[in-house]
Amino acid sequence: MATSSSQMKRVAVASAVGTVIEFYDFTIFGIAAALVFNKLFFPALGGSAATAVALATFGVAFVIRPFGAILFGHFGDRFGRKNTLVATLLLMGIATVGIGLLPTAQDIGPWAAVLLVLLRCVQGLAMGGEWAGATVFTAESAPKGRRGHYGMYPQLGPALGFLLSSATFLLTSLTMSDADFLSWGWRVPFLASAVLIVVGFVARMALEEPQEFKSNVLEMPKQTVRKLPVAELFREQTREVALATGATIAVFGLFYFVIVYLASYATQTLKFARTDVLLIGMAGAVSLAITTVVGAMWSDRVGRRKVLAIGNGLCFVATLLLFPLLGVGGTAVFLLGVVVLQAGIGLAYGPLGAYLPELFSARYRYTGAGLAYNLGTVLGGALTPIIASQLIERYGPYSVGLYTAALCAISLCALALSKETLPNARSQTAVNRAPGTSASSSL
Repeated sequence: MATSSSQMKRVAVASAVGTVIEFYDFTIFGIAAALVFNKLFFPALGGSAATAVALATFGVAFVIRPFGAILFGHFGDRFGRKNTLVATLLLMGIATVGIGLLPTAQDIGPWAAVLLVLLRCVQGLAMGGEWAGATVFTAESAPKGRRGHYGMYPQLGPALGFLLSSATFLLTSLTMSDADFLSWGWRVPFLASAVLIVVGFVARMALEEPQEFKSNVLEMPKQTVRKLPVAELFREQTREVALATGATIAVFGLFYFVIVYLASYATQTLKFARTDVLLIGMAGAVSLAITTVVGAMWSDRVGRRKVLAIGNGLCFVATLLLFPLLGVGGTAVFLLGVVVLQAGIGLAYGPLGAYLPELFSARYRYTGAGLAYNLGTVLGGALTPIIASQLIERYGPYSVGLYTAALCAISLCALALSKETLPNARSQTAVNRAPGTSASSSL
């Protein structure tokens, strides 16, 4: 049963606001890791070693995210999408504000780094359950033929969240000295999250469970509902999990490569001013937002896989050209490279809000979409900034381009082996099969 127009607007706003806040909280850590955490929490290491460890703390959360997907997916698939989404939002907010209140290594020595990593793990746990819940809620509420369109709203989270986090850091950088920014100014973006969490909490509490979920799970006889959605997922749709993970590796690898590694590379190696790097990052976020909208809506017309393949193909070309161009240009070339690369990422990211939920049965859709998404972030987003920092030290900048292009090739191969979900979404021929039969999308 389709959700009414007014209800669908509330769902769109709540999903967008929630994911923007979650990604704001998640990405301000990445910006801080690239700009100041090496000096505040790992000063004894010095130089590139401190930077590498600071970036590694950013990556720690990715390792935790699949566990968050399983944990929150379990509750979301068994007991409801809404309350699970509220829980992920609050957990992320508590961890983010906690980071803003942390003492540094100067105050408590190595314990500062330990506490930083622990709170980053809590962020990862919350993030693991956030995206899937928001996109599944939206997909299950959206009318047939417009799931790409409405799936666009939670997909705006990375672009708008990163834009907001960059703007916050830029404002603090412009209104205080470097010494003040290093001393206390970096805390402001983390503490400001408290206000955003209240907004997201109010928006999500106003939602109602999607009728699709009520009909196919909540209103089914108790004996037909599995106690472990993740076990049923791997029994019936292991192939879809593997291919969906491969299809998303490049998107996440390149997104976090741009916002974390390139920010660090531009400030420390290219010696660009911090304000210039933040402004260029914001321009990239605008490019990402625009193409996310284009990719999501376009996928309703031509299919999810085609748009995903076009986006990954553009990323393949852009990432190969990036470092050769940076070797001969300044900030203008850096700006062009970031904008084009983020445009490709947006085209590939936009359709995922409909594509991943459409792949999995309603009985374990939250778990399946979340696990595939977050495994992709581990293999792509967590490792790429760290590997890039080591490759460039040993083999030079061109090796980084080859590595990121290889990620795109993996995603393109996975997409070639995957199925198109749009016909299933339109015909609704694959409605919740009985356990033990081949599973498909029930949207």
